Amino acid sequence: MAQKILIVEDEEKIARFVELELLHEGYEAEKVFDGRTGLDKALSGGFDLVVLDVMLPGLNGLEVLRRIRKESDVPVIMLTARDAVMDKVSGLDAGADDYLTKPFAIEELLARIRVALKRRGVAEVHTHRIEIRGVCMDTDRHEVTVCGEIVELTNREFELLRTLMENKDIVMDREKLLNAVCGYDYLGETNIIDVYVRYLRTKIDDRFGVKLITTVRGVGYVIKE
Repeated sequence: MAQKILIVEDEEKIARFVELELLHEGYEAEKVFDGRTGLDKALSGGFDLVVLDVMLPGLNGLEVLRRIRKESDVPVIMLTARDAVMDKVSGLDAGADDYLTKPFAIEELLARIRVALKRRGVAEVHTHRIEIRGVCMDTDRHEVTVCGEIVELTNREFELLRTLMENKDIVMDREKLLNAVCGYDYLGETNIIDVYVRYLRTKIDDRFGVKLITTVRGVGYVIKE
C-alpha cells in the first residue's frame, strides 16, 4: 500500500506541484489550503507524513504543529518562505521532524520525506520500553519519565535520548548521532548534538540528580547501564 502524504499549503500552484511530484514518486497525496482543515486532516490518522507551510490562513502552521503533537507523532516537514534561525528553532522545538525553506528543489523535499518516513519505520519496529537508572522511555507513547515524573522533550531531544538508550554501553560518535537524529542530508550546525545533549542534561541530570549521559572526549557520548 502506498504511503499517504498530506500537503498543507495555501499557495495552490506550489501545493499542486508538490502533489504531482509525490504522485509521480508512487505516494498517495492530498492537499488542503488552510490551517484548520489541515489540522483536522492530520489528526484523522490517515496520513504517514505531513508537509506543512508556516504561513497559513485560519491557523498558522506552528500552531497546527503544536496541536498535532498533543495527539500524534506523525512526521511533519515544515515548508516556509521564512529562513530566520529563530523560525527554524521554533518549528523544530514545536516537534517538526525537518524544515525546508522556499524556494526549494523538489529533489531535496523528496529526499527529506524519504528520510522522515524511514525514521518512522525504524521507530515502529523498535517500539518498546527502555529503562536505565530510573529513566524510563516508552516509545509507543513517546514519553519519558524519571522517578515516575514526566519529562517534556522536543522531538529531536527524544530521538537523541532514544538512540543513546537503545545503544547503551556503546560509545556513539557525533556523526552517527547526527544521522540518527537529523538525517543523512542535514546541512545545519555541526555542534547541534552537543547542544541537544546539554538540553537533556538540564532536563534530566540537573533536575533529578542523575548522571545519565557521559562524554567520551574526542569521540562522542554514551549512556552506561
